[in-house]
Amino acid sequence: MLTPHSAILRDLVKQYEKLHARLSERSSAETQRHFDDTCYTLCVSTGTPTVESALTFAAGQLDADLAEVAYASPTVSSLQLAN
Repeated sequence: MLTPHSAILRDLVKQYEKLHARLSERSSAETQRHFDDTCYTLCVSTGTPTVESALTFAAGQLDADLAEVAYASPTVSSLQLAN
């Protein structure tokens, strides 16, 4: 399965959270439509059937990407040792 780019996934999750908060404050047809579209896009992007499973997948994928970056990035100590 293809996985979405981390930046796209991060943006989708942020958009979901923003719209979810907006819906709980004040609901409008336009906000609901944007929220539904974002939920659908999250599900399609992650290959999952529900928004809950899409968010779980996204959290795991983003955590894995952060761990990979942290592992691959040299630390200051290792740079000093190399010199």
